[in-house]
Amino acid sequence: MLFLFRARHAAAVVSPTKVISALAALISAAVLLYAHVAYAQTAAPSPNSDPTYQALRNLTLSGEAVSVSNFELTRDAGKFRLRSGTVCFTPPVEGKVTGAVFTGDGSFFLDPPSDAERKSLKLLTKEDEFNEKFEHLVLRFTDSTYEDIKKAGTPTTSGCDTGLLKDSQNTTRHKLKKNLELRLLEEVLSPEPRDFFIAFIHGKRYNDKEIFEIDPDWGSNQVSFRTYDEMKWGEWASFSLSHEGRKHSADKPYKIEHQQLDTTFEKSGSLSGKATTTLVTHRDGLRVIPFSLFRPLRVQSVTADGQALSFIQEDKNDDGDFAVILPRAVAARDICNITTTYAGKEAVSNEGGGNYFPVARDDWYPNNPGARLGEYATYDMTFRIPKSLKMAATGTLVSESDEGGQNVSVWKSEAPQTVAGFSFGKFKEEQAKLTDPEYFIQSFANPDPPDWVDLLKLGGMPGMETTSLNKKALAEAELAVPLYTRFFGPPLFKHLQLTQQTSCAFGQSWPELVWIPMCYYFDETVRHSFRLDWGDRGYWKVVTPHEIAHQWWGNTVGFSAGRDQWMSEGFADMSASLYLTMIEKDPKKFIKFWNDERELLLERDAQGFRAIDAGPLTMGYRASNSRTGFDTTRRLIYPKGAYILHMIRFMMWSNQTAEERFKETMQDFVKTYSGRSATTEDFKAMIEKHMTREMDMEGDHKMDWFFNEYVYGTQLPSYQFNATFDTGADGNVVMSFKVTQSGVDDKFRMLVPIYVEMADGKTVFLGRARMAGNTSVEQKVTLKGWKTPPRRALINYYDDVLASPN
Repeated sequence: MLFLFRARHAAAVVSPTKVISALAALISAAVLLYAHVAYAQTAAPSPNSDPTYQALRNLTLSGEAVSVSNFELTRDAGKFRLRSGTVCFTPPVEGKVTGAVFTGDGSFFLDPPSDAERKSLKLLTKEDEFNEKFEHLVLRFTDSTYEDIKKAGTPTTSGCDTGLLKDSQNTTRHKLKKNLELRLLEEVLSPEPRDFFIAFIHGKRYNDKEIFEIDPDWGSNQVSFRTYDEMKWGEWASFSLSHEGRKHSADKPYKIEHQQLDTTFEKSGSLSGKATTTLVTHRDGLRVIPFSLFRPLRVQSVTADGQALSFIQEDKNDDGDFAVILPRAVAARDICNITTTYAGKEAVSNEGGGNYFPVARDDWYPNNPGARLGEYATYDMTFRIPKSLKMAATGTLVSESDEGGQNVSVWKSEAPQTVAGFSFGKFKEEQAKLTDPEYFIQSFANPDPPDWVDLLKLGGMPGMETTSLNKKALAEAELAVPLYTRFFGPPLFKHLQLTQQTSCAFGQSWPELVWIPMCYYFDETVRHSFRLDWGDRGYWKVVTPHEIAHQWWGNTVGFSAGRDQWMSEGFADMSASLYLTMIEKDPKKFIKFWNDERELLLERDAQGFRAIDAGPLTMGYRASNSRTGFDTTRRLIYPKGAYILHMIRFMMWSNQTAEERFKETMQDFVKTYSGRSATTEDFKAMIEKHMTREMDMEGDHKMDWFFNEYVYGTQLPSYQFNATFDTGADGNVVMSFKVTQSGVDDKFRMLVPIYVEMADGKTVFLGRARMAGNTSVEQKVTLKGWKTPPRRALINYYDDVLASPN
C-alpha cells in the first residue's frame, strides 16, 4: 500500500567556528590543486529548484491551437476519436511540447488484449464493448502526440479552458498524490526519451474522472485504465504494451546493488538517516533517478562523489515523491553512488511502554520504487537507539555496544535480500539453536503494554502480559523451520528474529525478521473479550507459521510483479496448512482449514461479490475496487493461491511415493530461484518438469489446462458422486461409482480423487477420475484382496480440488 505525507527540509549544517571554516577551505583548495579536480564550489541546491522541473510544474497553455475533425489518435489498445473541436497546446520545455487540452466532441475506445482484462473493464461499464464519450480531454506526453495532432489539425485562434489543465494538475498533486511533472522530467531530461502518455478523460457515460496511461517503466502493467471517483475507484484494466510498443521500454530504470544505512532513532521515534546507495543503471540516457522514500522523511541533501545534486520532493501531504537529478545523463550499466540524508517524525510511532511501531516498512530509506520485494541487494546498517532499548533487524548482528546514551548495533546482510527492516523496543528475549537445519531463532516480546491497553482500561487484566507467550512463538518457529526445510529445502538465511508489534491487525515478514501481531501474545480469554476470535477462521493459530513461511516465499524466492504476488501469500498460507497437519492429531482440523479457505473465496461481501468471481489470481491487488470491494485481494490471492499449491501437492501424491515428488518439485523451485524473482510462468514450467504422467491431461506435457482454469481463469466446478459396493464372483469387493462434473466449460479438465473410508475410520486413497467438461464418468472397480466392503466412498476428502461445496 502506497500513501503520503508532509514536512520541511532541514537547514544546511554550518561550521561552528571561523578557524574550522578556514581550515576546511585550505584543505579543499589543496585537494583541488593536487588532484586536479574541476568541481565548482557551489551551494547545495534547494529541493525542487531545477529550472526544467519548475517549467513543467508551472505549465499552462501557450496560445498555440489547432482545430481537428475526425482525427484518430491510437495509443496501444486505446483509440481516441476527435470528431470535432479544438486542441490547445502547452509551451515547449527543453524544446518538447508535453501537454494538450481538447474541447469538443470526442470518444475513447479501449479493447484490452485478454478476456480477463475485458471482464474486469466490464465491471465498470456493464457493457461488452468500451466506448466512452467526452467533451473535455487533457493529455500529457513525451511521445509524438504533439506532432501527430498538429499535423492533422488546422491552426486556429480559438482557445481552450485553461481550468482543465489546472484540474488535471490538482488531481495528480492533491488527490492521486503522484508527481506527474517528475515523471515527465525523467523523459524530458533524457537524451533518449521513451514514450510516456497519460490522458485525463472527462467521460459522459461511465465516469467523469478517468485516466488512461502508458508508462514503459511499469513492466507487465505498462498500459492501464482507472477511475479516481470516490464512488467509483479502481484500476479496471492493466496489461503489457503491444510488441511494437515494447521496443523502447525497460521494466526498471536501475537496480540497487548495495545500501549503506546509518540510522538514529530518538526516544520519541523520530528518525534521522544517511543512506549511500550503489546502483547500476539499466538504460542509456538516464538522468533522473526516482526513489521510494516515506514522504514524511524530509530529504536534507543528496551528493554523489562529493558533488551536491539537485533533487525533487514536494509537500509530504501531496505528491511528495523523491527523485535525484544527475548532473549528466548516464549510460546503461553505469554505477552510481548516491548519498542521501533525511529525517522525520512519522516513520516510527512511540506507542508507550517501550513499544515502537515501524510505520515505514520498505521505504524508511531510499528504495527502488520499481522493484518492491523482487530486487536483491546487500546491506550494511548501523542503528542508534536509546540505551534502554533492544534492536532486531534484517541481517546478521556484527556488533553491539553502548555509546553515551545510545545502543549502537551494526548489521550486515547474510546474503542479498529483498528489503531491509527493523524492530526495536524494551524487549525480553528467548532463543533456540537448531542443528537440522542449522538455524538460530530469537523471539522478542515487551513486558509492558502500549498506551492503547491503558486507554481501553485493560491494564492489569489477567492474560495481558505478553512475554509469557514469547516461548510459544519460539516453539512454533522451532517446529515450522525444520518442517518447511523438509518440504521446500533450505532458505536463503540461517537466522530468524520474531518480534512483537503493537498492531493486532496483521503480521509481516522481512528477511530474517518477522513482526507478529500483539494480540497473538494474549491468552485466549483476552482475545475472546476483545471479540478477536469471532470469525477469525483459526487466524491466531496460523499467523506465525504463515509469516515464517515467507522466509521461503517472498524472501528466498522473490516475486516482484504484482501479477505474481499470489504465489508469495498463497504459498505461505498453504505452508501454514502443513504446520497444522503436523501439530493437530485430528485430521479434521486440516480439512477445516481448507473449508475456511474456500469459504473466504465464496462468501459474498457487502457489494454482493464473491472473491473468486472478481478476476484471475494474476490480477493481484488490482482485484480490489469499488465494485468488487476493497478486501477482495485478501479474499482472493491468499486462499486461492494456497489452493493452487495444495491441489498440485495432492495431484502428485501416490500411495507408492507419498509426498516425495511434491517435495522434489518445491525444493527444485526454491533452489533454482533462490535469491531472485520467479514469475507465474516460471512456476508453471517447474511443475511441468516434475509432473506425473497422469497430470498430462492434454498429452503435450504441459500444465496449461490447470493454470488456465485456476490461475488465469475463474471457473469453479461442482461434483456429484455416488458409489455402491458388491461382492464379485471371486469374492473381492466391487465398487461401482459415478462422478459428474458441472458448472464449467467444455475445455475444463480435472483429476478428481476418490477415497474410501474403512470400518476403523481410516481413509484410503484409491485413484483419480479423469473429467472433461460437463460430463459423467461411470466405472466398476474390483478392489483386489478386499473381502469386506468399506464403510463408504467419497471424493475430494482433503479438499484436493477447489470446487463448490456439496
